Order: sequence, then C-alpha cells, then structure tokens
Amino acid sequence: MTQATAVLPQAPPTTAPMIRVTAIPAHTNVYGDIFGGWLMSQMDLAASSVASLHARGRAVTVSVESMSFHRAVFVGDEVSVFAELTSVGRSSMKADVQAWARNRHEDEANLVTRAEFTFVAISADRRPRPVAPLSR
Repeated sequence: MTQATAVLPQAPPTTAPMIRVTAIPAHTNVYGDIFGGWLMSQMDLAASSVASLHARGRAVTVSVESMSFHRAVFVGDEVSVFAELTSVGRSSMKADVQAWARNRHEDEANLVTRAEFTFVAISADRRPRPVAPLSR
C-alpha cells in the first residue's frame, strides 16, 4: 500500500521523538512559510540517528520515498520527528519517519509529513558493510 492510499495516523507515536525543535523565521522560504527542505533535513537527522545506532557506526542516506506534505508548519510551531527502523537488509536499513507539528500554545499535534528513508551502513573506506538483523 502506498502512502497516498494509506490511512494517516491520527496521533503521534507514543515513543519519544528523535528530534524536537521550534520552527523559527530563519527556517522560512521567501513567502514566510517553513521551508520543506528544512523539514526534510530534520527528518533525515532523525532517521540517521536510528540507522547509525543500529549500524553501530556510519550510515548514509541513499533514498527517500513517498514524501508528501499534509499540513503547513508555521513559525513558532514545535516540530517533533519520530523515526523507527522497519526493515534491515545485509547493509541497508529502512526507517519510517513522521514529522508532527504543534502550535506552542495548544495541545493538539498534526501530522505534517511522513516518508521512508533508506540508509546503508558503510565502513571507514566508505564501502557497504553488514549490519545486524532487526530484532523486535
């Protein structure tokens, strides 16, 4: 099932976010909206954290799939980014990443975007290296 046909989560994950940050004016595009590239970079940081931890070393982003923006993020919003490994191959790891935004004066959080990030563990010579299987 693709994200376009998937049912979107109605509440953020119950786990702690990998990243929590407040969107500020420096994160805006020329129209004053939070720049999608900034949000994607926060998601990449969160995903790389879980991938590097699982790999016990360096892991690099090789692809991002199915990213679509569901809501805008505004200056002052608190953005929480959740990342969870969903599968592991010989050297690759896939992470489901969700970004949720909350107006800093309200309780309700809304899903902003979700994507699947793929990483490959690499060695000191920058070649793919094996990683442990995913344990649940």
